[in-house]
Amino acid sequence: MSGLIANGRVDIRVGDCRELLREMPEASVDACVTDPPYHLTSIVKRFGGKDAAPAKVGATGAYARASRGFMGQTWDGGDVAFDSATWAEVWRVLKPGAHLIAFGGTRTYHRIACAIEDAGFEVRDGFAWLYGSGFPKSHNLSGEWEGWGTALKPAWEPAILARKPLIGTVAANVLAHGTGALNIDASRVAGGGGAARENEPSMSRRYADRGATNFAATPGPRGGSPAGRWPANVIHDGSDAVIGALPEAPGQMATVTGEEASSPFANVYGEMPNRAGRAEPRGDAGSAARFFYCAKPSRDERGPENTHPTVKPAALMAHLVQMVTPPGGLVLDPFSGSGTTGLAAARHGSRAVLMEQSEDYAAIARARIARDWREPESAPEDAPVDFGPLFGSAAE
Repeated sequence: MSGLIANGRVDIRVGDCRELLREMPEASVDACVTDPPYHLTSIVKRFGGKDAAPAKVGATGAYARASRGFMGQTWDGGDVAFDSATWAEVWRVLKPGAHLIAFGGTRTYHRIACAIEDAGFEVRDGFAWLYGSGFPKSHNLSGEWEGWGTALKPAWEPAILARKPLIGTVAANVLAHGTGALNIDASRVAGGGGAARENEPSMSRRYADRGATNFAATPGPRGGSPAGRWPANVIHDGSDAVIGALPEAPGQMATVTGEEASSPFANVYGEMPNRAGRAEPRGDAGSAARFFYCAKPSRDERGPENTHPTVKPAALMAHLVQMVTPPGGLVLDPFSGSGTTGLAAARHGSRAVLMEQSEDYAAIARARIARDWREPESAPEDAPVDFGPLFGSAAE
């Protein structure tokens, strides 16, 4: 079953993503942003083979609950996200140079990362999503060991940033396929704009005439770009817990006076020793949280019908979709859950193919995206989108 919604921008497909991906043509997708099952339990993997009998309830039911996965969900109890064959199908449908962003659990992230790398992707970086809403699922000891527990409070989730290999240089790949680079300006962090300095020498120097490579800072406005700060590989939710955990931090390094000419680093930037008596001001000050993108979830974005237990904030997914998807491009989410990636893509003028094995969650995704699309601030005013022959007929 499938259907186009949000003025034709989002196509939701129900079924096993591995089977659905095989129906798509090669090199047809611009990016993949997904939040796959974390497979937080490993009981079945460790103690039973593929054809082993189901885990028994036992005295406490712990083994049966664990074999089902996170919060008793059967979709989290397998190993589809640990299987490199899954990501090989994603690799096949992505264009050369297309980026993949996939979240993982802190205990099992390495298995997802290895599977993605084994499928042929180049690991480019990783994100840390910091939040203050987690609660510890710890077993409290008593008696002589009172005060000891079994788990820490969860406060972050990792995500892998990977890329399908380029064809030639980055520039050639972008020109040929529209993929291979990150949309930095669309992902900049608000604030931190600085004023350009006029009639003042830059810290950048050319050292070719001295037989050295120029590693000096490049010219630019003091205190950051007026367009916003460069996006970092840390993202947070803006909660008091996260902001309070990050230290106070100035906006730039210590003031430059040029009076330390005897320092072994005095000649690194060439012009520093000539700045004696001309102290340069620092940039802004405050919590280090301001250097990172803040993806605060709205109070009602989940919607009354959404019962999915692991919903990411729409602002978080929108930030990532913008970063890796060319304007008007097609983003894939093979583990769409309640459809947040599709909602984010529709808001920002991209197209999305969502794959979800549960019809119940697919129905939630349709309702969420359709409701969001009716909001005037969420729906771009343009003509319906034609997906083309990705799956044959447009809708069934």
